[in-house]
Amino acid sequence: MKQAVHFGAGNIGRGFIGALFSESGYHVTFVDIADQIINQLNEQKSYQVKLATDKQETTTINNVSGLNNMAQENEVIETITNTTYLTTAIGPNILPRIAPLIARGISERVYQTDEQLYVIACENQIGATDILKQHILDNLDEDTKERLEGRVKFFNSAVDRIVPIQEDNDSLDVLVEPYYEWVVEAEEDIPAVEGMTIVVELAPFIERKLFTVNTGHAVIAYLGYLNGKPTIDKTLADEAIEKQVEATLKETGDYLVKQYGLDKEEHFKYIQKIVRRFKNPYLNDGVTRVGRAPIRKLGPEDRLVRPATEAQKAGLQFTNLSKAIAAALLFDHQEDEEAVKLQAMIEENGIAKVLQEVSNLTEDSDVTQEVVKQYDLLK
Repeated sequence: MKQAVHFGAGNIGRGFIGALFSESGYHVTFVDIADQIINQLNEQKSYQVKLATDKQETTTINNVSGLNNMAQENEVIETITNTTYLTTAIGPNILPRIAPLIARGISERVYQTDEQLYVIACENQIGATDILKQHILDNLDEDTKERLEGRVKFFNSAVDRIVPIQEDNDSLDVLVEPYYEWVVEAEEDIPAVEGMTIVVELAPFIERKLFTVNTGHAVIAYLGYLNGKPTIDKTLADEAIEKQVEATLKETGDYLVKQYGLDKEEHFKYIQKIVRRFKNPYLNDGVTRVGRAPIRKLGPEDRLVRPATEAQKAGLQFTNLSKAIAAALLFDHQEDEEAVKLQAMIEENGIAKVLQEVSNLTEDSDVTQEVVKQYDLLK
């Protein structure tokens, strides 16, 4: 049977990427440090993926197993030597931590076989596979690096599927939205995976997704939090917030249309489709889940700041994006470590200094000045 190794046995891994491999006839080995999930995978050898619809259609995902990358390093290395695909869905910040183990697996593999290995990081990050590749190379000697040519191939990708917090944390079953998109940038034929779309240039797809889906999701969460709304769908039931979200996505849309020559009418249909997805009441997606980790989400290359700075450079409007950044700065959820840290930073240094440190925005930049103005209005 064909083999795939997937780092990250969480809800995205099981409910999206791992499920697609299983449905494509691969045995999927999930690699994670969560003992309970790994043990369940090895005992049950299957789980259900449920669609967030009124009918809750389910698919059984078979041919799965698990390895603990802390306790079973040798087994992970052996599995990497025999797999076709190696994918991740663990969060961009964790990529440097798993790279040394992946490097050891690749080192063993390239001296044992000429069979090709395809590596894809399925993260909400531009160029995530390039980042993972560099961390892997940093852990390889020169001889091994030379042997990668033609044997190990790295492809960037864009992923899109909403997977909310699950009600039953003791179950392997995962509730997911029906819609998904997995786009991989490759200029050659690679082994088929159900649901994977191959494109020659990824940038328009990944930025369209990041600056529509991720930006929109974040804006809804932060405005919902400020207005005391519990979930994403209930936030969008507020007409004023829905209009604010659409105004923000019009700004990101204007940038994307100008940057990539997208069809304006088609892109704004795409925005409407995304907003409809967010309204799905069966997801029951909490605003505090979607808004978590605001420091990361305020990064210079992330969903709020990057489209604002790009719009400003292109001479386009960024007022609503600035309001979204201000709303993120007001996210003070006490159970979120980054939110607590962010509020302490603001208290100590003020908004402009925090934006300089977190978002690489100079204190006198147009974006910073507009964010400070919107922050005062929201507060």
